[in-house]
This record gives sequence, C-alpha cells and structure tokens, in this order.
Amino acid sequence: MATCYRHPSRETGVSCSNCGRPICPDCMTPTPVGMRCPECARQRTPVRTMANVRGGGEPVVTYVLIAINVIAFVAELASGSGVAQRGGGGVISRGALNGPDIAQSHEYWRLVTSGFLHAGFIHILFNMDFLYVLGGMLEPVVGRTRFAVLYLVSLLTGSFGALLLSPDVNTVGASGAVFGLMGGAVVALRARGINPMESGLGFVILINLGLTFIIPGIAIGGHLGGLAGGLIAGYLLFDLGERRRAAALALGGCLVLALAAVAGSIAVAGGQGLSL
Repeated sequence: MATCYRHPSRETGVSCSNCGRPICPDCMTPTPVGMRCPECARQRTPVRTMANVRGGGEPVVTYVLIAINVIAFVAELASGSGVAQRGGGGVISRGALNGPDIAQSHEYWRLVTSGFLHAGFIHILFNMDFLYVLGGMLEPVVGRTRFAVLYLVSLLTGSFGALLLSPDVNTVGASGAVFGLMGGAVVALRARGINPMESGLGFVILINLGLTFIIPGIAIGGHLGGLAGGLIAGYLLFDLGERRRAAALALGGCLVLALAAVAGSIAVAGGQGLSL
C-alpha cells in the first residue's frame, strides 16, 4: 500500500488527480476533477466543469441546430403538415421517418430530416429546451466538431431504434439526438472525474426514461437508440479520443457507428421492423 507523501506513516489508496502523488484524507482537496494534493490545489488550475463551462466559448453548433429545428417547424406550419399524414405535399409527410417510404421509395433522407421535425409546439419546446441546456454545457467543453459528431451519430442511432420498434409509424422529433447528448454528457462527466448522479444529469436521464415508457405516443425505440448511440459515441470521443494519438481513431469509430445505424435502418425498413 502506498503512503502519503506528506505523512509517510499513513497508508492510502488515493492519489492526486494532477501530479499522481499518494495523499491521505488530511491532504485531500476535493475538486471537480478529483482529489488534489495541497500544492496542486493551490495552483488554482482553471478547470472546465459542467457548472462553469459557459465561459468556455459560445455554443455555436447548438444555436445552429436550434435554428434549423425552428425553421423546419415554421415550414411545417406553413405547409399544414400533420404527423399522421403519409404522402401528399406536407413537410412532415415528406420528411418523417417511415419504413415503407424508405424501403419502397428509397427516401433515405428521412433518417436525418425526421430528427428536425416536430409534432407540435409542446414537442419542439421540450426538445429545444433540452438541446439548449445540454448544448450550452457540453459543446464548450468538448468542442464544436466533437459535439456535432455526437449529435449526428445520436440522431442516426435514434432513427434506427425508432424503425426497429415502429417501422410503419410516422416518427419525428429531435429527442433521439437529445437523449444521445445526455449519454455523451455522462461519459464526458465521468472522464473528468465527476459523478453523473451527483451532477443531477443521472436523475434527469432516469426521469426521462421513465416518461418514455409511461406517456403514450412516444418513440421508445428512438429514445433508447439515441441514448445508446450517445453513450458509445461519447466513449469514443471523450474517453478513447482523449488518449494520445487516438483522436482520429475515435472519429473513425463514430463514422463506422453512423454507417452501421444507416445500414441497420435500411435493413429494418425493408424487413418491416421487429415483430413484438
């Protein structure tokens, strides 16, 4: 057992998260990135956490995504779209996720466009509120490129999950991508030594998962698929990608995951989904 570098007679299993020296309870200084020794704690090294990242730059990608969703919703209202429609000229009817249209008409763009359409004011309000909060916290920490990759991968895995369980139902909404952001944020927090449950994010995910199964009409597969995709992409980007010379490998892994989600979606759409 290692001993504290300041108190050699005290055994300890804890090391400073900055310099790696073993420290005993009397020498530990809690920080957002783990325990630090007295010397490292006095250095007051600037640390980006989920509580203070708003000073780390404007979440431009988040704002752009919100703008696209709002513009698409205005277009829906102007076209008189209804979520139950299939065929016709409405924006939702041409962009919603629907297995038969993907399989028979090869309208593969629906895998992406469905993630920017919404079924009503409450629907878009909740999704954009979550996107604003999560994006404002996560994007300045991980950077615009990795945030955009996480969002796109989560959107595609959410589309795959929705088709897997409900291939014949028109599905719209950014909630699959938003659940993916939650999953990615969990990985980012853990990579920085922050307990997701202590941050409150864990409870938010649990509550929303509960609502997913309780409230009728919600795309369960879309939420679960987005969350799973976000967790995997988050590991690749924020855990594996943080290691030396692994950034390109992480982006390559996310590309493979996105392509697998697209291929799976097309296969499920052609096979009419999963029989339950």
